[in-house]
Amino acid sequence: MITPAFELTQDPDFLTVKIRVPYARASEFDIYFEGEDFKFYAKPYFLRLTLPGRIVEDGREKASYNTDEGTFTIRLPKEVPGQYFEGLDMLTSLLAPKKSRSAKPLVEEAINTAASAELSEENEEEFDWEMEQIPYEESTPPLQHPYGFGNLRSGVFQRLQDELSDVIDIKDPDQTPAEERRRKRLAAEAAKFEPDHYLADFFEDEAIKHLLKYKPWWIDAHKKMTALQGESHQEHDSPAFVVFSEEEREQMRKFTNKSYLLDKRSRQHVYLGLIDILLAYCYEICVNEGDKNVESSWNIRKLSATLCWLESFSSIHDVLVSFGRRVLCYPLYRHFELVTRAFNDTVMILQLGKAAVLKCLLDIHKIFMESDPAYILNDLFITDYCIWIQKVK
Repeated sequence: MITPAFELTQDPDFLTVKIRVPYARASEFDIYFEGEDFKFYAKPYFLRLTLPGRIVEDGREKASYNTDEGTFTIRLPKEVPGQYFEGLDMLTSLLAPKKSRSAKPLVEEAINTAASAELSEENEEEFDWEMEQIPYEESTPPLQHPYGFGNLRSGVFQRLQDELSDVIDIKDPDQTPAEERRRKRLAAEAAKFEPDHYLADFFEDEAIKHLLKYKPWWIDAHKKMTALQGESHQEHDSPAFVVFSEEEREQMRKFTNKSYLLDKRSRQHVYLGLIDILLAYCYEICVNEGDKNVESSWNIRKLSATLCWLESFSSIHDVLVSFGRRVLCYPLYRHFELVTRAFNDTVMILQLGKAAVLKCLLDIHKIFMESDPAYILNDLFITDYCIWIQKVK
């Protein structure tokens, strides 16, 4: 568990706790407060405070989350209005559990064995609120080896390495230059390739042929667009062929409007990364025939070197080769016709325009949000892609 950066302020009637939890899943968090106790948990962050005064739950308490800053702000009513809480800047003292701040001897209650066993079973899955905490001093190191959307992030993995080892394959990305990431990725792919698996899928391809018959929504949409363009000899914008569900519209409403200042090189990385992510998504949709399962998140992030190795591509050729290699090394179905099918599907999506690309990105966002801990890839890549794609030419 990570102790987040936090600060406490007060006015005559309220105590305000501001907690910074970047890359946490904001939709799943727990807050508990009573008297001098305050507890907060949002995986992988955990904060327990012993306050210098008493707070109360009376309906005036309020919590809000700032998506851009990654901060929770929690206003808690004071039990005695007007009381001044001393020592709110003494963070180490606030973090100490209540029992360690007292010199009184601990008193244990004797309970019978049966009751003890019953209590143990009830609390087996409960969170350990009394674990050791270390105050966190946040720093903003320079972008030595950046990654993420437009290579605008760094330092994310320094404290979250244990959490994220199942999400990405590159170890210690903050200390690994892009060229070394690429060398390690190619070596890992070469070591993973299994000729027997490839040959089995090549010769025993009944299942592959069945999967290739599946037609996702963009095939019909592309046919309609092509037919209409043939009739009128002009291009049509994709909204005529792409319809957003109410759930997708709600996703878009939750995003924060941003502007992205990307230089020419960064824009190239962003566009090529988008192709890489769409290729992986098209493979996933094809092999699962549009249904989502527990492997969906794994398929997308494993087949996209952008997501799995934080790769920054410099040419479309490199994107296509990387995707082809990874399809033949990692997933259950390793057949080159699935590679070319994903190529063709991605071309259709891009030709349909921004709305089609956005619809796919929203689906990826939902898949990652429901997968722990893959949701971090939304913060690093997919959310920014969903906002950025709506503004590009």
